[in-house]
Amino acid sequence: MASNDAELTHLDAAGAARMVDVGHKPPLRRTAIASGFLVAAETTLDRVMVGDLPKGEALAVARIAGIQAAKRCDALIPLCHTLPLDSVAVAFDRTAANRLQVTATTTITARTGVEMEALTAVSIALLTLWDMVKGIDSNLVIEGIRLLEKRKEPTT
Repeated sequence: MASNDAELTHLDAAGAARMVDVGHKPPLRRTAIASGFLVAAETTLDRVMVGDLPKGEALAVARIAGIQAAKRCDALIPLCHTLPLDSVAVAFDRTAANRLQVTATTTITARTGVEMEALTAVSIALLTLWDMVKGIDSNLVIEGIRLLEKRKEPTT
């Protein structure tokens, strides 16, 4: 992390919460990748993967929910900046018989990063999957939500 990033704080001189002023930072091409897992019965994930659920096609609904959540991150997390995202992608990968990985990649050209948007996209996509399958599987677990990578590159 760059030294100027370490100086940023969400507290003012009196210790009150505030939104960080990023106006002095240069716009950079920023990317963040986050992931998490839904753990469910093998038969549950079989049905998720083929779109055979009472509530409909879970992966499409979860993808849209994740994208929508990233776009509205500022409404969910009080001190997040409102960001004009360049792109949000939500992907699904069955990593084991009982594990579905959700990965979100967010990009922007801006003065602040997009890791909160990527983490929010993953979280909401996972919660949407939970909602879509809770009627057929009562032993669901969401785990391992984390930031995998964040990059910043000069704009061209």
